[in-house]
Amino acid sequence: MRVDDHRRPDPDALLAALKKEEARQCCGHLKIFLGMAAGVGKTYAMLEAARTQRAAGVDLAIAYVETHGRPETEALVTNLPLIPRRQVEYRGARLQEMDLDAVLARHPQLALVDELAHSNAPGSRHPKRYQDVLELLDAGIDVYTTVNVQHLESRADAVRQITGATMLETVPDSILEKADNVELIDLAPDELRQRLAEGKVYIGEQRAEVAAANFFRLGNLTALREMALRLTAERVDHQLQDYMQLKQISGPWKSGERLMVAVSTSPLAERLVRWTRRMAYSLEAPWLAVYVETSRPLSEAMRAQVARTLALAHELGGEVITTAGADIPAELLRVARQHNVTQIVIGKPVRSLWLDLIWDRFLVNRFIHNSGDIDIYLVTAQEKETRPHEARRSRWARWSLFRPQLNSGPRDYLLALGAIVAMAAASTILQPHLGYRGVAVLLLFTVSTLGLVVGRGPVLAAAALGALLWDFFFIPPHFTLAITSPEDILLVALYFIIALVVGTLTTRLRQQTQASQNRETRAEALYALAHEVASAASMDGVLRAAVAQISQVFDAEAVIWLPGET
Repeated sequence: MRVDDHRRPDPDALLAALKKEEARQCCGHLKIFLGMAAGVGKTYAMLEAARTQRAAGVDLAIAYVETHGRPETEALVTNLPLIPRRQVEYRGARLQEMDLDAVLARHPQLALVDELAHSNAPGSRHPKRYQDVLELLDAGIDVYTTVNVQHLESRADAVRQITGATMLETVPDSILEKADNVELIDLAPDELRQRLAEGKVYIGEQRAEVAAANFFRLGNLTALREMALRLTAERVDHQLQDYMQLKQISGPWKSGERLMVAVSTSPLAERLVRWTRRMAYSLEAPWLAVYVETSRPLSEAMRAQVARTLALAHELGGEVITTAGADIPAELLRVARQHNVTQIVIGKPVRSLWLDLIWDRFLVNRFIHNSGDIDIYLVTAQEKETRPHEARRSRWARWSLFRPQLNSGPRDYLLALGAIVAMAAASTILQPHLGYRGVAVLLLFTVSTLGLVVGRGPVLAAAALGALLWDFFFIPPHFTLAITSPEDILLVALYFIIALVVGTLTTRLRQQTQASQNRETRAEALYALAHEVASAASMDGVLRAAVAQISQVFDAEAVIWLPGET
């Protein structure tokens, strides 16, 4: 039974999904009650959910809950098991912290831990409360906790820009990825400001007035609310992708829009990236830029063009993915289905050399035919965005029988032609025993072997010379290019075709092997760098590891300059 490429699951993505699922099974489960700001009701919602769990027979305990003196919240704490807090003396003040050891000793099925972004008092086992939560999860204890969107590390800069307030207490986004469930506690900004005015957020009229005039302005709350809604939507989207990977479901599921742009060596690719960014902004959808690396060598100008395009995509907020494969349409569709893409943007073939145009349209038509439920957008290039002259020559050269390789020099051509001449000379001795048709097999074997050591151009040149030498010296009548027998005419044609195909396939196999070795080398270097960085005890150790690995991968001296006073 034939299995289509686009239905074959990506092994790396499937392994990552299985590992994530396995990690969730061996540890406690985490549920985060997320809000846009203080006062939306996160703690209240957490306590209500806890009482529901207790009524269902779950053994739970309050590890730390801050009611802020709100009567309705304090009423929910009543009759719930409470683990006493730990008293800490600090600078003449008496602080109360969660007693982590007492919670671990009590080992409830479910622990309630409020204010996830809280910084623990000096002398605690962990500097941050989220680290206490991670230890509880590792011990197999389920945790309910609360956090505001402004306390997430990735949102801290945006919050400072919007509100002017710097968040001193933050948690890494990885804690959100570890959560099994994130429940958004949403409240309209006007209602939150009303709660603030009624004293249900902060105790004390003066503090409420200051908050209303600064952080709790209507525009700030609206922006924070949008941030929380987007964050929750992104997480749901990632959960959907993980589920589809785990169940090996071929996408897309159009539960939400996700765009992808195909990046190539053409200058049009930059406009495609900008076009996709504008469309993604209008649809309020995530997007990614994908480049497929093939075994075909690229010139410096083409590599620079790809690098500029991918850098532009990263700068505009897109996710950049680079993959490798010989079949570009199949690889693009594989990545699209793996990431649940609903719309793909590609460049439309423009007027060019007729073979080039036919080839491009063939690829586009096959791409559209195999796209299934994914929508395809074709964007036409402007005149100045067509491929540069150098790139166009390189594309046209693939139709030439003697296409020169960027990695093939005069020495390769001399080696290939010399090998054919040497085999032809040796065949003059063997001809009486093999016949002239046996000589053709020897020449064909030589051409096939050359593909293992030289590029495609020298192989094709050797095939052409071999056909001429065979015809001139071995096919009767000798020392002439005339061929009288129809069988010999067919043999010459078949010889050239077989030599062309075998030499091309052998060269392509060698290029793919080299590409696989390069990818393996990069993967090993990344693994070694990650291992050395993780084991480094200081920033100097990290920098030394980076310099050593970069020097090894690029076979060149490397140096890192750090910003400083000098």
